[in-house]
Amino acid sequence: MSNQLTIVFDHNDFLIFDKPPGLSFHSENGPGFVVHAEQQLRSKLYSIHRLDKVTSGLIILAKNKSAAAKFTQLFSQNSNNEKQIEKFYIALSSQKPKKKQGWIKGDMVKARRGAFKLLNSKENPAITRFYSQSVKPKIRAFLLKPYTGKTHQLRVALKSLGSPIIGDTLYASQDNSDRVYLHAFALKFNWNDEVIQIKNWPSIGKHYLTNDFGIIKSIWSEPWNLDW
Repeated sequence: MSNQLTIVFDHNDFLIFDKPPGLSFHSENGPGFVVHAEQQLRSKLYSIHRLDKVTSGLIILAKNKSAAAKFTQLFSQNSNNEKQIEKFYIALSSQKPKKKQGWIKGDMVKARRGAFKLLNSKENPAITRFYSQSVKPKIRAFLLKPYTGKTHQLRVALKSLGSPIIGDTLYASQDNSDRVYLHAFALKFNWNDEVIQIKNWPSIGKHYLTNDFGIIKSIWSEPWNLDW
């Protein structure tokens, strides 16, 4: 990877990056996202949450151990079923969903080929709330807010609606897409009594860059102000 990572927000205690799609979080066959970030900043950084390789968007790295510990606490805290760090994602699908907005809840279990599936049971459920909006014929956008942090949670959630994410060949048929259309779009949290609200629209993927996608930028410009 020759291009530098984009830093969206630089705080004394942490950095928020825009991770490109296709870059592994941890090093696999080559350097992963964290190593690239450390090499770019020439500094030790601390991971506190992650994104799938196929997912782009906002990700936080702490600059010191104390900030990392505080973020770990924030990510684990719940208050009235509300995460202390709110995360919002934007996904695209070519299939109409069974419902246009609402909750997706259910236990997740491993399936074939490293995939997961959603069950009707709710003993330890994955919980997601979403809105959706037509972008153009055969392209629908989803604004997703996860209340839990299960592996592949959002990808499985949209599959369960009958609207697998464009490009996600693990949960949909082969479609020769230029990327998996899942992007970590916005974050909101409190840091030392300061409200941090960061959003970052996707910059990679032909379907994200069309004029039609402008309607999404209009109606979801302040995702934290919607009725969740």
